[in-house]
This record gives sequence, C-alpha cells and structure tokens, in this order.
Amino acid sequence: MGGWAWKKVSPLLEKEGHEVHSITLTGMGERVHLASKDVGIETAVQDVLNVVKYNDLQDFVLVGHSFAGKVVAVVADRAPERVRMVLYLDAFRPEKVRTPQGSFPDEWPSDGWKVPFTDEIIDSIGKDVQDADREWMLSKATPIPIRMFRDPITLTGGHGAPRKSYIFCTGGGDNVQAILQEKLDGPAKVIESGHWPMITKPAELVEDILFLTDRAMP
Repeated sequence: MGGWAWKKVSPLLEKEGHEVHSITLTGMGERVHLASKDVGIETAVQDVLNVVKYNDLQDFVLVGHSFAGKVVAVVADRAPERVRMVLYLDAFRPEKVRTPQGSFPDEWPSDGWKVPFTDEIIDSIGKDVQDADREWMLSKATPIPIRMFRDPITLTGGHGAPRKSYIFCTGGGDNVQAILQEKLDGPAKVIESGHWPMITKPAELVEDILFLTDRAMP
C-alpha cells in the first residue's frame, strides 16, 4: 500500500477539521523506486519520525495498519510526548515486553527480498475489495520488502506510553471474537469488512476513528 490507499478517508477527516498526513513508507507506493533488500522496519520508523519532526506534529493520533502496527509501536515508544494515541487498525499488536517481537513467518510467497501483492492475497483477507476498487488497488499496489514482515521490534517498556485503541476487521484473517475476549489495553471497534476498510468502508472507518479519538481526549 501507500498514502494513496487513504484517498477516500483523508477528505472525510479533513472535512471534520483534522489535519491528515498519509505516509508512504520507503520502497512502496510512489517511493517504490527506493525499494531494496536493505529496507526494513527501522527505515519505516524513520520515515514516520521524519514526518512528525518536519511537520512539527504534536498531540496527534498515529494510525498503523497491518504490519505497520510494528512501525507505530516503535514511533510511539521513541516519541511518546508527541503522540496522543496509537490506533492499531487490523494490525500487529505489540506486547509490553523488552524482548524482540513481531518477526512474522513467511505467510505469503516471496520473490527474493520482496513479497508480491497478488489477487490471492486479496482473496484471502480482503474479499470485499471488488470491481473498480479491486482494479484500482491492484494497479497501485507494489511489492512489500520482506524485512517489513521479518524484522522484529524491541520496545523500551518505559513509562508515559500513549493511549492505545483498536479497530478490528471481521474479514481480515484474525479471529476477532477471540481477540475481543482478551484484556485489551484500550477501547476497540469492529468493522464488517476485509483487511482494507480504508478502501471498502471509508465512511465507517472515519466514524470509528473519530469515536476513538474523542475517547482519547484529555
């Protein structure tokens, strides 16, 4: 994916008076020309930290989708004073441990140092992406540097961590009902969608983001 995937969501948030920064990580989207075997989670973390720094962002909601749950967890760990809330959107959810975590197995077929984005992936975790949306998505999607999946993260576990919230997608591949039985450390919402509600359910996603943001207000 890339910042382009949020094209339907950003205007709706801006209409409600919010400033939006849709970030494309190095090696994907319009930055696909920078892809290499050396691009991993640390590169992605620096991508986000630089957007925060050079846009003078403070007191904001940091949304991480899918494997980018790892990215936002590290960003919040390194700059907790800037982040109001971390929102995990159908994403990897880190544990409060100081040991490496989040090194994913090879779930999808790889091509050397990258994982191609295919019809099979959509059929597995995003069956609701259909017709024009599917064509648009496949025309823009780029291979994922495999280290985004394999690289673990290590959190400091320090005090003052930002608040957390969660949005789960019923068709995203996880057992949402089982997850909701866990003791989550923040409020949660559920969307009846596949793994990409920013494409298939943008209005509902915005409604849930705004609801959870309000819950994080001081």
